[in-house]
Amino acid sequence: MTGTRFKVCGLTDPADIPAAILAGASYVGFVFFPRSPRHLDLASAAAMTASVPRGLTRVALTVNASDAELDALLEAVPLDMLQLHGTETPLRVAEVRDRYGLPVMKAVGVGDEADLPAVSALAEVADQLLIDAKPPEGAALPGGNGLAFDWRLIAGRRWTCPWMLAGGLTPGNVVEAVRVTGATQVDVSSGVESAPGVKDPERIAAFGAALSG
Repeated sequence: MTGTRFKVCGLTDPADIPAAILAGASYVGFVFFPRSPRHLDLASAAAMTASVPRGLTRVALTVNASDAELDALLEAVPLDMLQLHGTETPLRVAEVRDRYGLPVMKAVGVGDEADLPAVSALAEVADQLLIDAKPPEGAALPGGNGLAFDWRLIAGRRWTCPWMLAGGLTPGNVVEAVRVTGATQVDVSSGVESAPGVKDPERIAAFGAALSG
């Protein structure tokens, strides 16, 4: 598993950052979506992201955010990448890239083969993709639900931009997920929590150890 990069998403406590660093994370993610238990206000996020050392990519997760919301976010919080986790179209992804000059990661929910053409379309305009489990019908959150999808759906598939596997990953299943899909990057959030929105440093360490084993 050596060489598999990973993102710890939904950090809410300043202590989460050293835990992610010690575990070997390449990315740290911060959620800006009020319905999420991992949502941060701008002042808290600014303080946390300012403490992230150079070389660790700071990612903001937003959901169908307007230009005004993104303007306010980027004016207040130092960030390296935007993650669009809503129903943003390829056109919207391109608009955000052009407007802000930051790399854009687009999340795509996968439940069955019918969802795969959308992945390919978004790969043409995004800098990276995040392949996530499709949320259940009526779910309050577009991600972070602790659900996995059938990894065989994307086994051996490649797209025109780098991609990251998400959805229900834990220290116990991430090695198998990488083996089945061939992912070189993975994302974890609820899988390293002791409660919704509360990261567990021991679980973060175990996640990193599994990937480095």
